[in-house]
Amino acid sequence: MAQQALPVREARLGKPLGTAGKEGAREALRWRGGRRGTGREVGGVALLLPGGGPTGVRRPSPVAALAVRPLAVRLAKAGRPEGLTAHIVRYRCSGWNGAAAHPARDADWALEEVVRRYGDVPVCLVGTGMGARAALHAAGHPAVNSVLAIAPWLPDPHRDSAQPDPVKQLIGRQVLLVHGTNDERTDPDLSYRYAERAKKVNRDICRFEVHSDGHSLHQHRAEVLALAADFMLGSLFARDYARPVKDALAAPPPLGLRMPLAAGFGTSMRH
Repeated sequence: MAQQALPVREARLGKPLGTAGKEGAREALRWRGGRRGTGREVGGVALLLPGGGPTGVRRPSPVAALAVRPLAVRLAKAGRPEGLTAHIVRYRCSGWNGAAAHPARDADWALEEVVRRYGDVPVCLVGTGMGARAALHAAGHPAVNSVLAIAPWLPDPHRDSAQPDPVKQLIGRQVLLVHGTNDERTDPDLSYRYAERAKKVNRDICRFEVHSDGHSLHQHRAEVLALAADFMLGSLFARDYARPVKDALAAPPPLGLRMPLAAGFGTSMRH
């Protein structure tokens, strides 16, 4: 498939969350060296990749970035004691666009920018929908420590006449997928099949199912945010995972790839 022409523009990183206030944020964006300039040492980065559509070369609507901001804020707050900084990636265009895979390229650019700004720090890629697919694609970058893919949009090889997305780039990474069982926008069965293939090359992968929830996971938002924070803290900063996450990572398929996200995760389900 021919690549679509893309208007001349650059991807951008949103202002860092989790740094020392507005002045720290502006300084972090100006600074061009290692890990200083935010009022504290940066110990890790959560890189948020918003959703999008199958096609589109126009600049994305700000709504896509706003949709992941609550998650970015939650992760930044949870990781603040460890020196976490969170950034939301602003794509050049709104669509995946076939073989061009523009959001995945933007994720690669963002990872290089993180290295340039902060130096050798571990990165957790956190994506939703199309952004989850971009996160999985970009996982092979040396800075990536882990990937959190929420309701990932993945191709159906049988319907789309496409090759399955690669999984070898996940080797050596800690990976968690989470998907609502009633998602009508991105097929949860496709994320299960992807996780099943990935588990064959990387044992450090698990998948949670949010029963009766849809694409936006609104019904169990608190549990999903708690799961995201628990996974990020465990993967980036070697904190102990909550017991359900430990069990999911240790369990063979299909158990570890169909782990139910229990009500109250993050409170009653910590151990």
